[in-house]
Amino acid sequence: MNLSDALGDWPSGGNNQSGGGGPWPGQPANPTWPNQPSANPTWPGGPAGGGGAWPGGPAGGQAGGGGAWPGGPAGGQAGGGGAWPGGPATGPAGGGGAWPSGGPNQPAWPSPTPQPSAPGPGPAVPVAPQQNLAVPYSQNLPRGVYDKLLITIAGVIKPNADKITVDLSTSHDLAFHFNPRFNESGSKVIVRNSCIGKKWGKEERELQNFPFVQGQPFEIKIMCTNREFKVAVNNSHLLEYKHRITDLRSINKLNIYYDLNLSRVNMETLP
Repeated sequence: MNLSDALGDWPSGGNNQSGGGGPWPGQPANPTWPNQPSANPTWPGGPAGGGGAWPGGPAGGQAGGGGAWPGGPAGGQAGGGGAWPGGPATGPAGGGGAWPSGGPNQPAWPSPTPQPSAPGPGPAVPVAPQQNLAVPYSQNLPRGVYDKLLITIAGVIKPNADKITVDLSTSHDLAFHFNPRFNESGSKVIVRNSCIGKKWGKEERELQNFPFVQGQPFEIKIMCTNREFKVAVNNSHLLEYKHRITDLRSINKLNIYYDLNLSRVNMETLP
């Protein structure tokens, strides 16, 4: 039995003459490619009536050919276009070689990539449990403070808070005293100061904003530079305090006091 006898008629009958190739299985004769206006469109860049080469293939097939299938030989017979992948090089007029059987050395025609289904609701993002740190809180800073050190302090102000305090100190002196007061003679004020040689310096009080609210959460960020401490509260810059103790490595302790519930204290070095 020769190949043309084995192939016989294509499914659904149809014309198997030069340039035709018969219909695709289950399709009407001379189907158009999707979204193409004409019945026999050319491949992009191909000559009229020929269809040009398959992508990556040579340009020259015979009448109605269109060049080789990818990886196939250039020369098919009339209407051929070379072998199917893994198939013999020549077939009868309009054939283009044998249909891949899926057997040894003849891989099956690749299936379309399945489209993903619409995403459903994802798992809930886990929330890290809040710590409950004891107040007064104390932490040693073995390297002292230094340029680009960032200290983050988070928690909740107590509902009837009178004051909170954050201190950065040496073994003998208080380098930075940060003291928000909720009711100082009816006013809210943030006092900043240093205590050196058991003597308090001049207080700094001037501020346009008092960002702390009784009963509400807060986050304080204190960044050390070579010249000063910069303080932000709730992601908004609040103030700067120039170093009065310039030996930064000697500032080796953090203390937090008074009317707050403390949930997080973190140290990091900014790039």
